[in-house]
Amino acid sequence: MLESLNPQPQDKILQLISMFRDDPRGDKIDLGVGVYKDATGLTPVMRAVKTAEKKLWETETTKTYTGLAGEPAFNAAMVTMILGSGYADRAASVATPGGTGAIRQALELIRLAAPGATVWLSNPTWPNHPSIIKYLKMPMAEYRYFDVAGGGIDFAGLMEDLSNVKAGDAVLLHGCCHNPTGANLDAGQWDQVARLLTDRGAIPFIDLAYQGFGDGLEEDAAATRMIAARFPEVLIAASCSKNFGIYRERTGVLIALTSPERRATVQGNLAFLNRQNYSFPPDHGARLVTMILEDAALTAEWKAELEEVRKNMLNLRQTLADELRKATNSDRFDFVARHRGMFSRLGLTEAQVELLRKEHGIYMVSDSRINIAGLNARTLPILAKAIASVL
Repeated sequence: MLESLNPQPQDKILQLISMFRDDPRGDKIDLGVGVYKDATGLTPVMRAVKTAEKKLWETETTKTYTGLAGEPAFNAAMVTMILGSGYADRAASVATPGGTGAIRQALELIRLAAPGATVWLSNPTWPNHPSIIKYLKMPMAEYRYFDVAGGGIDFAGLMEDLSNVKAGDAVLLHGCCHNPTGANLDAGQWDQVARLLTDRGAIPFIDLAYQGFGDGLEEDAAATRMIAARFPEVLIAASCSKNFGIYRERTGVLIALTSPERRATVQGNLAFLNRQNYSFPPDHGARLVTMILEDAALTAEWKAELEEVRKNMLNLRQTLADELRKATNSDRFDFVARHRGMFSRLGLTEAQVELLRKEHGIYMVSDSRINIAGLNARTLPILAKAIASVL
């Protein structure tokens, strides 16, 4: 049987990680992997997480299974963090193995409910979005999103493409900190998108992987909350990997907003899909998140540290934009300071990205997406000078 298997294409980011690891140069710079790093290159464990973990170790009495949907307290805490109050009667939810698990379960739910629905993705988007959709053999379409030349949104193209959405289609939107571009819709643009999708009868499907990494915890949820208030049905896939720094704990949640009358049926279907996939979701990270969000002191400590992380990335963005302006004697890269989250897409060609890797030991994804959090005070001017040298 197994001899009939064919090799699968390697994930480009995982391939980049392998190439970086095998590079013997001591001054190499990794801007590919999508994790937050501090100035020393370490992905730290948050102080609030450490405190919660110690408390959990001292008080935990069992390792038995949690429920199919995860612990209700975790799901409720995440619904409140993302949407605020007032959604208990509309929100069906399940804990998932990370944000990726939430995306997968959301797509499975769409396929179960409406097998012919097309899933619309921004161009570009996180590569795992189209990969999973293709694997599930679901209809897929793209809408224009990024203006490479200006480093902003191709909003006219976006609206033109989304005008072709059909009733019942799902439109995947990045709630904040767009991956891979870092370019976000403003409030007025979100309003226009919401109006268009309402007119078309589409289902918003929001990927919220970076809440708290952009303009603030509440600010980053504003677009998702606006969509939730205006649509009868919304899917929200959220991750705790970044804002709680618990990447390896694989902690996420899928929220499906519906009518109070349909909530129980939707909840049952979500539990059914969990059973078919992985049965009971992992609990350790979810329990830490719950403990933090239910304890006022831990919540305050976590929010303070999350703000430190966010402000550090904003400072790195501004410094990189300044260094690039100095190195290139142009404002071509000023958009980097306006972007939000860990990523920006610089608009370099694949050949230029290859030169940066070969000649300078600087690793980034071939489309020139960089992880801003992979930089520090020492490497910022090095990157800027290297980019100027390949233009």
